[in-house]
Amino acid sequence: MSAGLSAAKTRAALRTSARVSGELLLILVMLAVTLWVLGRMWSVVWPLLVGLLLTTLTWPPARFLRRHGWRPALAATVVTVAFLLVVLGIVALIAVPMSSQTDELTDGVVEGIQRLREWAAGPPLNIGDDEITGAMDSAVARIQDSVGSITTAVATGVGAVVNGLITAVLGVFLMFFFLKDGPRFLPWLARQLPGRLATDVPVVALRGWETLGSFVRSQALVGLLDAVFIGLGLWILGVPLVLPLAVLTFVSAFVPIVGALFAGFVAVLIALVSNGLTDALIVLAIIVVVQQLEGNVFQPILQSRGLGLHAAVILLAVTLGGSLSGIVGSLLAVPFAALIAVVWTYVREQLSERPEATATADG
Repeated sequence: MSAGLSAAKTRAALRTSARVSGELLLILVMLAVTLWVLGRMWSVVWPLLVGLLLTTLTWPPARFLRRHGWRPALAATVVTVAFLLVVLGIVALIAVPMSSQTDELTDGVVEGIQRLREWAAGPPLNIGDDEITGAMDSAVARIQDSVGSITTAVATGVGAVVNGLITAVLGVFLMFFFLKDGPRFLPWLARQLPGRLATDVPVVALRGWETLGSFVRSQALVGLLDAVFIGLGLWILGVPLVLPLAVLTFVSAFVPIVGALFAGFVAVLIALVSNGLTDALIVLAIIVVVQQLEGNVFQPILQSRGLGLHAAVILLAVTLGGSLSGIVGSLLAVPFAALIAVVWTYVREQLSERPEATATADG
């Protein structure tokens, strides 16, 4: 004979479920409000994040100078100026060789277009000049009909570039102040917070800072691997501008998805106009293989070791960030997930029973 359900246990289970559901709902509402506030303050939050990421990259030399007796302001100034010089040097390393070979590349582009036309005119396509001209006329007509949309898109792009430059300038200024006054921030923060928060928040902030440093270092290592492998392939094939293309590949590694696509497009284009279609396809294959190794092997393994996150969590975080906020979401997804893991680990440590406390209770 089967026993019936206990009314008291059922009511208790329902009350527990209702209480847990209400608490989860409050947490979700708080999270939604926090994200909404961050969205409203994004013009301030984004430069702050850029400044923090740049500071994690430049803090080791600043710390070295401070430990050898340099004043904080002087050390921060020297490191900031050196950082700007390195950035300008990278830009010059990419731009100068390319500008010196502009005529050659332009002639190569024209020759490549002519080759494509000749290939299209032959079998199996058999596309004549009249058809190509008609297609070009149709394309020009569509462009003329879409002048308004193109103007809007250009204006939006120019606005995005301007906002990016402003964000970069603010990030560099914030980097200088973080380098100069960073070590004094946590003691100051501890004095401003009451009670338990004066201990907990600085500890979590310090762990978050170390996590951001691990993220930047792992991303730089991934970019270096990309630059070495792709640059080696370009050098073997005899593609010109190997060094600028390798530097461009390294720098673009810090911008997920779009950076890799842009660097790969430039490399394939230069291979096409200088070496021909066969070498361009080989370069494309090399870039695809390296990018697959980066996205599925190098980056998850390096970041999982440095950030304490499983490789699958990193892949899911990048996918979710990209679907929610595009490029910016992809860029910030991994460090944001790592910071959440830092907070969760600290909370779990504080809520777990310590061995000495368990031993006392047993005794």
